[in-house]
Amino acid sequence: MSQQSQNQQSQNQQCQDQQSKGQQREDEFFMRMALAQAEEAAGLGEVPVGAVLVFATSKAEAQVSEAEFAETTAISEASQISDEAEWAARVVAQAHNCPIKSHDPTAHAEIEAIRQAARETSNYRLDGATLYVTLEPCTMCVGALVHARVRRVVFAASEPKAGALKSARALMDAEQSGYFNHRFEWQGGVLESEASTMLSAFFKQRRLKL
Repeated sequence: MSQQSQNQQSQNQQCQDQQSKGQQREDEFFMRMALAQAEEAAGLGEVPVGAVLVFATSKAEAQVSEAEFAETTAISEASQISDEAEWAARVVAQAHNCPIKSHDPTAHAEIEAIRQAARETSNYRLDGATLYVTLEPCTMCVGALVHARVRRVVFAASEPKAGALKSARALMDAEQSGYFNHRFEWQGGVLESEASTMLSAFFKQRRLKL
């Protein structure tokens, strides 16, 4: 391999690493917003699950040219603040669990976020959207996300009893999703510890009241 090829390969790898780190920062930013919604739910006596729905493509997902890469290798505090302001502007819905308060068994955080976003955009199709939620979606919510045509779902904690993406079910796996007319990407484990701790504390407190 020539020196030029080696340099190009190294630069490509650095570019990919930067994109990955940028996506991680972005995912954690939105998940913290979802965790704030979950905390609000807990204060109302609801199971602490929060969700945030956002639009647009992140900088980390975009193709970065060599010139752009050279300009962005050093991320300053000012640019980080700029990124977070840009991300916040892309939020179209924030919601939390509210089936008790609303007397609605379908009022999971994901469903409430989808409803908000659909009203906000005047469209039930949420093409290109990413949903961040603090707990792995159930079968009902996965179905709603399919109908809404979201592009990506990111969750924090797994749900062993009812999770429908990897735990109790794996509805987006190729073998099980054949009857769906849409599939979305998903990722779990983003700020999992924070979400799990909040859920555990909530249910511990609830047991003490029984």
